[in-house]
Amino acid sequence: MKINQMIDHTKLGANVSKEQIDKLIDEAKVYEFKSVCVNPIWVEYSKKELKGSNVLVCTVIGFPHGTHLPETKAYEAELAVKDGADELDMVINVHALHAKAYDLVLKEIKGVVEKGQGCTVKVIIETCYLTPEEIVKASELSVQAGAHFVKTSTGFGTGGAKVEDVRLMKQTVGDRAEVKASGGVRTYEDAMKMIEAGATRIGTSNGVDIVNQKGGSHDTNSAY
Repeated sequence: MKINQMIDHTKLGANVSKEQIDKLIDEAKVYEFKSVCVNPIWVEYSKKELKGSNVLVCTVIGFPHGTHLPETKAYEAELAVKDGADELDMVINVHALHAKAYDLVLKEIKGVVEKGQGCTVKVIIETCYLTPEEIVKASELSVQAGAHFVKTSTGFGTGGAKVEDVRLMKQTVGDRAEVKASGGVRTYEDAMKMIEAGATRIGTSNGVDIVNQKGGSHDTNSAY
């Protein structure tokens, strides 16, 4: 697989402008990234602007803290699908996981999967707050709930993706799901370490730099 097709080109935050979203979309078209990952308010606009391209629209659910009620997360997913989202990156309730309230975590993931109506669902487990045992449990719950990916981080926590966490997540889910590494993946070298550990998707705002750093090449279709 070519590295550009493994990148979710990302722009998330409270102060993102239309001009920044336009730049993100333009870059995604030029570099043929897998998706643009945007806040829910930009889904409908991004879908319209990407019409005719192969770039998907990814948005976030329960972002960035994961403390929304399960019903709220499900409703967010429903609205995102109506607006044209292709992929949904949802944040789990980390406190519920710590408290071993596994039924609650399972319920919220299942709700998003159901309302996603076939959209790819990636479950952000925010590894910076978890023990290895909790990473395993969160990954298992994600698979059990029918999610397609487990994802390391929001990028808004105390830390981002770590190679050892990606490796553990992949060992846990095996062929039942994929792994997305996100948070602090800024260089081609960073991306390659995550891919070698088992990630098949990279969430980053540095997608252009990552592709262009590939051996000094500006070929957007450079294979890893």
